[in-house]
Amino acid sequence: MTSDSLHSAQTPARRTVVAAVGAAGLAAALTACGADDKASTAGSDNGAAGNAAGTELAKTADIPEGGGKVFADKGVVVTQPKAGTYKAFSSKCTHAGCAVKGIANGVITCPCHGSEFSATDGSVKKGPATTGLAAADIVVNGDSIKLA
Repeated sequence: MTSDSLHSAQTPARRTVVAAVGAAGLAAALTACGADDKASTAGSDNGAAGNAAGTELAKTADIPEGGGKVFADKGVVVTQPKAGTYKAFSSKCTHAGCAVKGIANGVITCPCHGSEFSATDGSVKKGPATTGLAAADIVVNGDSIKLA
């Protein structure tokens, strides 16, 4: 028996090993991303509404005009861009997933890399984020603001 025939019969081809390792790595990465997405759905509009539907977030008096408030435990930020108008968005920055913190003068700010978003529609006002904050559904009834 030659060394070539032993090599091909006993060990997989180099190409097969590289492909298998690549496939395993991809599967692991996708599994990790999928698990992370499910764990963080509270930051998306569907997750925030689905996980805490009907939950009272605040009283309307708690949300300053031109500003807002972050509800980190619910994954949402509620703003009042103009008197009597309330909006809600995911509190998860679309750049690196950090929680937004500051809301002033119609701007929602992420402390991690300085992205800024409109308190009116969640759109990007300043990068590095390139995608706006996802809208979240809220219901304002009297002086109560609840997740829809």
